Parts: sequence; structure tokens; C-alpha cells
Amino acid sequence: MDDVFVKSMPKLGFGLMRLPQKDGEIDLPQTADMVDMFLDAGFRYFDTAYGYGNGASELAIGKALVERYPRDRFCLATKLPAWAGARSAEEARAMFYTSLERTGAGYFDFFLLHNLGENRTHYFDDYGIWDFLAEQKAKGLIRHLGFSFHDRADVLEGILQAHPTMDFIQLQINYLDWESGTVQSRACWETARRHGKPIIIMEPVKGGNLATPPGSVRELFASARPGDTPAAWALRFAASLDGVLTVLSGMSSVEQMADNIRTFSPFQPMTGEDLEIIGKARELISQVPTIQCTGCEYCMKGCPMHIGIPGIFRTFNMYKLFSSLNWAKGDYLWNTDAHGLARASACVGCGQCEEVCPQHLPIREELQNAARILE
Repeated sequence: MDDVFVKSMPKLGFGLMRLPQKDGEIDLPQTADMVDMFLDAGFRYFDTAYGYGNGASELAIGKALVERYPRDRFCLATKLPAWAGARSAEEARAMFYTSLERTGAGYFDFFLLHNLGENRTHYFDDYGIWDFLAEQKAKGLIRHLGFSFHDRADVLEGILQAHPTMDFIQLQINYLDWESGTVQSRACWETARRHGKPIIIMEPVKGGNLATPPGSVRELFASARPGDTPAAWALRFAASLDGVLTVLSGMSSVEQMADNIRTFSPFQPMTGEDLEIIGKARELISQVPTIQCTGCEYCMKGCPMHIGIPGIFRTFNMYKLFSSLNWAKGDYLWNTDAHGLARASACVGCGQCEEVCPQHLPIREELQNAARILE
């Protein structure tokens, strides 16, 4: 993918994971209004996935976008999760054709192997998905082929060495995770740049959490740029990075769409002074009392119930910082059930975890607290 193409893509992308809801279903009229606002403002990148809303997102964008606009007016991306329920190569490959049928798009401008990392990557290897999607690209059904990724930078390095022909990468990058030892936003960004891969950024507002940071951070931002929302600060940080193709924002209302359009019309890259403010914001967030878990996982090695303690504590810390209960409950299930690990309430109080914890944390007490709030 050449530099001209990267530079010509508008920096704001419409993430379709959190579309507006009405009566328990996607609100199609409001979604169509948001699509209109987005395109009228000069943006064109739409991002969905096979599994978003169990297929409802792909169906909705088919109606709100594909059926209403010429095909050359927009770029549509979707993703194939070979690890999500496919029991064979045939079932995994069928996901591609299902996405084509749901959206009615004819072809995908961007197509991704969905959520590589941890114990998920091997499914794409086992089912031959890399070669299968390369064949679809050769047929013209995919214009640009890449993958999304959630894991450490060394794992990303290994994937890029094994699959150097990928056109782009989608990474979780935001100012809070920039120096994180678990998400490793900076390290993953640096790895992608070393390989010359354009980057699509996901979670720039960390699931909406950075739109409602602690009061001290809101005051800091307001004093520096009174007209900008906390979400605007988060989006501008991500979009100012080198090599970024576009920044996805999962918008759920016309109000969020209007705010994001203002942020990018026109886009103003961060100055050195802005980046200093971002650094101060990280410091202020770090001062909020949280569980000081380092993620070493010593506590898990002898846990008779196989409780996902470090992941539970990461989620509980995010709840303490941002008070986003709905987000936290979803993240809690991802860090427990989705990884085959037990929830906090499964703790039997044996104390083995506390005996080996290098930080001497009151793990049993904090698990009880997490279960009370998140379950």
C-alpha cells in the first residue's frame, strides 16, 4: 500500500460495533442518518465484522450504506474470526461468503483476519485461512488484506515475519495504553512501522472510557483547549501518529458522530505542547487508587479454580478509573469466560494466590469486590 494512498484516506473511520439501539435492535433510521453525516463530511471508511451483533452489524450496514450509495463512494471493511465457533476449514471459509451476502457489497475494500494473538492465531493456520483469503484477493473480492491484533509486540513480530505480504494491520492504540505492559500500544506501533505496514487504529477512546476520564483529566483538557471534548483529545492523539491509515471510532449516536466530525474537520495534528498535556493526563490517571497487579500470573499457577485473576483486576481497575459499568461487564466476560477461565465468584478462599503474589496483594478480598460489582 503506497504512501499516497495512506495519506489520501481521511483520518476518521466509522466503527460499526456499537451502533445505536432501539427496542433491543439496531436503530436503522439513526444509523442511516449517521452514515449520511459521515459521507457528507468527506469521510468514507466503514468497519464491521462477521461477529458484531451476531451478524446484525453487517446486515445493518448493508441496508444503511450499501443499498443507498454507489459502491465507489465508500470503503467497507469486515473481519473473519476463524476461532469463533468454526469446527472445520469449510465452516471458517464460509464466514467470508456469509459476510458478502449480508452486506451485499460485492467485494471488500479491506478484509481482516479477526483478532490474532494469544490462543486464536493457530485457527487461521489450521484452517488455511491465510491462503484462502489471498485467493479471494486474487479474484478481486478483496482489495486490501490485513489482520487485527491483540497481543504483545513480540507475537506481532512473529506473525509479520511469517506473513510479510499483509497490506496493513489494525492495532489497539490510545494514550492510556501507549506505555502499557499488557496492551503494548507503543511497542506494537513501532513493530508495524519497522515492517512498513500502514496501521488502522481501533479503541482510540478505549471502548468509550477515555470520553469520561477522571475529573482532574477533564479539567486539564478543558484548560488547554476549552472547545475540545476528552474524546477529541484521545482521537487526535491516535490520528497524529505516523503511518496511520485511519482511526476507528465506534459511534452510537448522531451526537457522537457530530463531535467526531468536528474533531477531524479539519484534522489538526498534535503539537509538542498537546503531547505534554497527554503525558500529564496519563500521570493523573495513574494516581487514581487501583489494584497494583503487575500481571505476572504467579497467582494463577496453583489456583484450584483456574480464576483469571490478572484479567479480572485489569477490568476492575478500568471500572475504578472510568465508572463505565456496561463496558466493564463486557470486558470482564472477555477476560474470564472467553478465555476459559473462572470468574471471581469461583474463589474458594484457599489463599494460595496470596502466598505467591510478589506484590502482597489482598487477592481474595479484591476478587470478592470484583464479583460484587461485575457479576
